[in-house]
Amino acid sequence: MERMMTIEEAATRMSMSVRYVRRLVADRRIPFHKFGRSVRLAETDVSAFISAGRVDRLSSADAWSSLQAVA
Repeated sequence: MERMMTIEEAATRMSMSVRYVRRLVADRRIPFHKFGRSVRLAETDVSAFISAGRVDRLSSADAWSSLQAVA
């Protein structure tokens, strides 16, 4: 069985506020499970959300071409 996290635990894992995680749930930007009135998030879904927000660094060539495209 997969580990389920409370809103507070997910906020701690993401280093974000509880309000931010509740907003993600309300906007349905992160998968969640409801058990009666309780909301739980799967640990794998929280990890996937964190990974999806990763932005890779630019190489100097990519940065230069981006600047030329603007000009």
